[in-house]
Amino acid sequence: MPRYMGFVRMEENIGTPPQSLFDAMDAHIGERAANGVFLDGGGLYGTEDAVNFVVRQGEVSRVDGPYAEAKEVVGGWAIMEYATDEEAVADQREFAELHAKHWPEVTVVATLRRISDGPDAPTE
Repeated sequence: MPRYMGFVRMEENIGTPPQSLFDAMDAHIGERAANGVFLDGGGLYGTEDAVNFVVRQGEVSRVDGPYAEAKEVVGGWAIMEYATDEEAVADQREFAELHAKHWPEVTVVATLRRISDGPDAPTE
């Protein structure tokens, strides 16, 4: 079955999500873990301790956070497995709707991308 990576992007330092969102996500993720859809995932700390390695013209340099120019950061991620693309898209929408319902004052981008199984994998 195809695997997918879901992640959420949002502005950094916007505060802690409401407890109702944590509770709704616990139920959402718990159901998917129980039926084998949710394989792994979690939230991420802020960028203040992030480390990036930039490759430019064959040279590698280390760039440490924080990043004043960053407006959005990845706040969490998940690896999931679905039988069809349609199931994956529908479930990602449901996940996004949890944020709309429980934290409507925040802009969140919920992204879903299929994980490649190698160089011959479809790009669609």
